[in-house]
Amino acid sequence: MSYDTNSNTVPLLDNGKPSNPPTIANSHARRSRWKHRLMVAILLVESGCLAPRLAHGQFLSVFDSIFSSIQTDMGGALKAINQIKQQVQQLYQTTMWPLAALNQARGFVSNSINTYRNQMNQIFTTKFSSAVLPGPQQFETLLRSRLSTQIPSLQTSFTTNYGTVPQANAARPQDRVMMDMDDALSQQNLKTTLIADQAQDVTLQAANVMENEVATSTPGSNPYLTAEAQIVNLRCQAYMQKMLAAQLRQEAGRIAHDNALVKSRTNASGSVNSMVTGALTNH
Repeated sequence: MSYDTNSNTVPLLDNGKPSNPPTIANSHARRSRWKHRLMVAILLVESGCLAPRLAHGQFLSVFDSIFSSIQTDMGGALKAINQIKQQVQQLYQTTMWPLAALNQARGFVSNSINTYRNQMNQIFTTKFSSAVLPGPQQFETLLRSRLSTQIPSLQTSFTTNYGTVPQANAARPQDRVMMDMDDALSQQNLKTTLIADQAQDVTLQAANVMENEVATSTPGSNPYLTAEAQIVNLRCQAYMQKMLAAQLRQEAGRIAHDNALVKSRTNASGSVNSMVTGALTNH
């Protein structure tokens, strides 16, 4: 390969091929291209940063619209509803359910409770002991215990104080049957009275609860209190019917016992008449 001595340029080899050396014009062209690319990149970055700002501003404007709608439209409606509610409440307190009258009624109930409840409780819970001997005293204590769990002890004490049915060879069969029936009816009614006393305590407790509720009741609760009172009244009626049934059984047993005595006397009189008639006939 020959070199031109008169030329100032020296050929370069690029992969075995001659190439021209870089010139000043080429350098300026390359720099301008890099600046163009850099400007494009900067514009892209700025656009990317500017987009979230615009979106954020749009979201803020949406929330501002929502808050404005709540404060103006819904807020005004809510204010009107609250005013109507206050007017209705004032109407109830002044016209339909006067607060002064309610407080007066509550005060009357509270004063009645404080005045009469303790006295009534003393009347219902006062114990009257009349027995003197140890056996009857125990029986009387069990009878007035007001606890249905004392029924087995009451039956044992009844047998101890009133005795048992005589043996078969100690009395006539008819007399033994009558004594057994009388004891059975007596024990049954005594047990019923013990259960009724306990039920009476439950009823009094329910009455106290209702009195306390009336003393602190609010307008509109009268139907519920009335229903509760009706339920307690039905319970009292059931207990009263149970006591009346026990009284009727006792009365029926007494009539049957008197009738049995009449029958026994009639049979005895017939036997005496037969004996007298036989004695006169033989003579």
